[in-house]
Amino acid sequence: MTENIQKNEFEDLIKSGKPVLADFYAIWCSPCRMLAPTIEEIHSEYSNCFETVKINVDENPELTERYGISGIPALLFFKDGREVFRMSGVQTKERIISAISEKMGESLV
Repeated sequence: MTENIQKNEFEDLIKSGKPVLADFYAIWCSPCRMLAPTIEEIHSEYSNCFETVKINVDENPELTERYGISGIPALLFFKDGREVFRMSGVQTKERIISAISEKMGESLV
């Protein structure tokens, strides 16, 4: 999992062809810390299907603004270089994977 990815790296990654799950978070955010183990688990189980990146909103204000992140944690999923869905708040692994499966057009569970 790529942590604290920078703007140029992120733009290149979402255009690379492989789907990307982006977790916008902050170190001081309690819900973000609650979601972190779920994101790590998703990364370890599904890294062959899609990339997972963590974007610190405090250190990446350009990306945060560009994607209109107003609340964290925020999960954005990109396919073919464009955002196909987003979720905010603490989510279950099952809900996240179900949404990704739907957008990818294949079952990941």
